[in-house]
Amino acid sequence: MKFSKYYLSAITAYIIWGFFSLGLKPLANIASLDILFHRVFLCVILMVAINFLFRKKVIKETYNEFKSLDKKEKKSIIFLIISGTFLLTANWFFFIYVMNHINVKAAGFAYLVCPILTAVFASIILKEKLSTLQKVAVAISFFSCTILAMSYLKDVVYSLIVGATYALYLVSQRKNTRIDKFLMLGIQLFGMACILLPFYPFYSQPFPTETNFIIFIPIISVLFTIIPMYLSLYALKEVNSSTVGILIYINPIINFFLAVFLFHEKISEMQIVAYSLIMIAVVIFNYSVFAKRKPLVLKM
Repeated sequence: MKFSKYYLSAITAYIIWGFFSLGLKPLANIASLDILFHRVFLCVILMVAINFLFRKKVIKETYNEFKSLDKKEKKSIIFLIISGTFLLTANWFFFIYVMNHINVKAAGFAYLVCPILTAVFASIILKEKLSTLQKVAVAISFFSCTILAMSYLKDVVYSLIVGATYALYLVSQRKNTRIDKFLMLGIQLFGMACILLPFYPFYSQPFPTETNFIIFIPIISVLFTIIPMYLSLYALKEVNSSTVGILIYINPIINFFLAVFLFHEKISEMQIVAYSLIMIAVVIFNYSVFAKRKPLVLKM
């Protein structure tokens, strides 16, 4: 089934991101901006190498297709790439800051808010429609986030920033279907590097030489950045923004369990109730997807 591999791509991306704290926590003593600088710069080097060494044909085909578009379509694609680049830069910085300087639960909470914002933005900008069950799931999600917000206001403020930037990124990239996703990711990462480069001499610390930094920056760049970013963008070719958005809940649920059982962060009864409601919302939102389809048969 053609649809299944796109859906599986989204699920896989958010499972990988759910374990992102395992890559970031060992770098808690490194400034957030330094992690962002080196993550982006290494990603750019890898993406440029992959695209120009192994994907020259794709680059040529994409360039020829772009040239064939009318002026309005070209402007639209350029705008979506540039806006996506700025949104991604902001999202990465604030996520790293929250993960390492607030707490893991707060970072997870950002992606509890994100699906609600994605559904709202997709409905307004892309005119995507939700089924009755999906609306119920969004309502449950909103209620669970409200429960958490009553006791964890600081977390909510940071979470809204992280969640909104990624929600807008998802919606904007859903509209950009004419450019090869891997190539577009490379272009956006290059754009991020251009944004960050002028700040590097003034805000970076001396190059970290700790063993943890040498080991985990490549892991973060490849396993927790290039692979899941490509999978999520690939999924957007066939899966609408609202559905990809709701699958983000996989990320904070994993974050939540890591925060409690691995990092031993304190948890309240209210948080248990809220996260339980989130899991119920995920099942309800995706019920119609699975109920209407036969078992997944991947055709790669």
